[in-house]
Amino acid sequence: QVQLVESGGGLVQTGGSLRLSCAASGRTSSTAAMAWFRQTPGKEREFVAGIRWKTGGTYYTDSVKDRFTVSRDNGANTMYLEMASLKPEDTAGYYCAAMLGTLIGIMPRRPSTYPYWGQGTQVTVSS
Repeated sequence: QVQLVESGGGLVQTGGSLRLSCAASGRTSSTAAMAWFRQTPGKEREFVAGIRWKTGGTYYTDSVKDRFTVSRDNGANTMYLEMASLKPEDTAGYYCAAMLGTLIGIMPRRPSTYPYWGQGTQVTVSS
């Protein structure tokens, strides 16, 4: 079992920045990958960014490339999402997710691939 706790959300103006954190506890030595997803009411949860835990390889959805940066601190079992140049369309609940074991091939982007989830943190970007 892995427990995930997000923090760092809030209200920011267009063009501003925020940093989200996701602290993991439990069976973290088996982490294969972690990812950030976001969701707005009435829409499906969408992949934002992900990171391979051992290699640090990163992946992004096109709409956040060059604006968001995902990173991790293995020693602290924490994943981060640095968000810059925020836009109103980035407004959503942001959730971190984790998968254990071995990740072979491309980074999974379907929410159903990840068995462990945090409770989410709200990001609101005002225009």
